Amino acid sequence: MQLNLLNPSAEDSGYRTTLPSASHWSLIVRRGMQMRMTNLSDQTNVGMLFYNPYLLSEKYNAPDTLKCQHTFKLTQGHCLYSDMGRIFCSIVKDEFGWHDTVSGNSHASHVEKRWGKRDYQSHSNNWLQNGYDSFLVELAKYELNRRYMAANVNWFSEVSADSDGKMQLSRQAEAGTRVELRFEMDTLVVLHTCPHPLTQSESYPVSGLELSLFKADPVQQDDACLNLCPENQRGFSNNALYHLGI
Repeated sequence: MQLNLLNPSAEDSGYRTTLPSASHWSLIVRRGMQMRMTNLSDQTNVGMLFYNPYLLSEKYNAPDTLKCQHTFKLTQGHCLYSDMGRIFCSIVKDEFGWHDTVSGNSHASHVEKRWGKRDYQSHSNNWLQNGYDSFLVELAKYELNRRYMAANVNWFSEVSADSDGKMQLSRQAEAGTRVELRFEMDTLVVLHTCPHPLTQSESYPVSGLELSLFKADPVQQDDACLNLCPENQRGFSNNALYHLGI
């Protein structure tokens, strides 16, 4: 973990941390910051949720995010919307090109069925954490519970449908792949590095994530995320009204 207090606006002198497999993390990321995620394994999946830290009932809305941008995947140029029509963040860089926000989370039942039952009391740090419980641990820090859970993003994971229409995990990003998010409002970010719920890995995936935060460049009139579609322009306008007077 690294934090340079002398020059926090420099890209390589902000905050940096590394998360191993089956970890969870949360932070209020301020408007105007950029988050770079670099996967450290070919099996890395990063589950993520977003909340308004000042109105915690406002959370990430996967259906609206996909519907208003006429897409089934997330990639560069897309914005991630709240259920109030505001934009939490924009994907400004993406080296993978396909991120899932429809498959949901791994649960304890998935882990037990695939790799056998383990718990912390019996196996200490070798137990096999799941995404759902990881989210609950982080949400509890903000006095939130399962009622506040929403459909999450699964970064670095591509899903598709087979000939019978059954969803499957079809591809994951190679180690070293980067995704960068620019935050358009103060956002509580909650994430985990637990397996994708559709993984068919024979062993519990060994993954990892390098995460860094630094000051983003200001949004320009020709910004790709702003101009992707009219809906995004309305989303940025909603954010401008929300921040009026600040």
